[in-house]
Parts: sequence; C-alpha cells; structure tokens
Amino acid sequence: MNEIRILLVEDNEGDILLTLEAFSELKAGTRIDVVRDGAEALTYLRREGKFSQSLPPQLILLDINMPGMNGIELLEHIKSDELLKMIPVLMLTTSSSTADIKACYDRSANCFITKPIDFGKFLEVVQSIERFWFRTVQLPGAAA
Repeated sequence: MNEIRILLVEDNEGDILLTLEAFSELKAGTRIDVVRDGAEALTYLRREGKFSQSLPPQLILLDINMPGMNGIELLEHIKSDELLKMIPVLMLTTSSSTADIKACYDRSANCFITKPIDFGKFLEVVQSIERFWFRTVQLPGAAA
C-alpha cells in the first residue's frame, strides 16, 4: 500500500494530537498535514503561499466547529470547486446534531463521523477509516 496523503482540518490541539496518535498506532502508511481553520485549508488545497509545493490530499478529515470559516462552509467551497470536489471529505467532529449532519450531507460530505471521547473507541473509528478508505476504495491520486 502506498502512503495515503490526508489533510486534517482541526483547530483543537488535543484532537489533533489524538488523531495523529491514532493513525500512528495503526502504522497505516499515512502522511497527515494539519491546518487549523477553513481559510488555511483553502490556501493548502489551492496550493498557494507556503503550501505551493504540497501535494493534494487524497482524503480530508474535517471538523465543523472552527473559528472563521467553519467546516460546513469549507465543505461547500471544496465541493463546488471543479479541481477539489473529487477529494473525499470525512466530517470528523464532536457534533452529533441532526442539523449539522443534514447540512454536511446536503453539501456532499462523503461521511459524517462523531468523534468518540474515549481513545480506545476513537482508535476503532480510525481503524474503520483505514479499512474502508485505504484498503477498500480507490482514492483519487492513488496509484492503481
């Protein structure tokens, strides 16, 4: 399996560390770049400024609650951009609000996952992501 490029869009330092640790424990062959808000994510995805040399991610893990441009607004930008819309976006958030779930699917999120607080349960979620998104489906930009 080739290295999978993931963009983690998350402003909470604890959740960033938790996510990085979970993927590290799996030894899943990932490269995870982290940005902390929607505006920075768009700069990254458009390969502008300090991100001009970055490779496009094959998967985006996106939180909803962030300062400035929130995850739902960013999702709308991603899915309306011809160059970005094919990248799978997994909403990974503490929210379990029906309104948030609907808003994300209305904007073409590929899935909505409520983050468990317990690390063991969070690790199970990451294992599920790894099994499905890395082993089962063909991601854009992945070698055939």
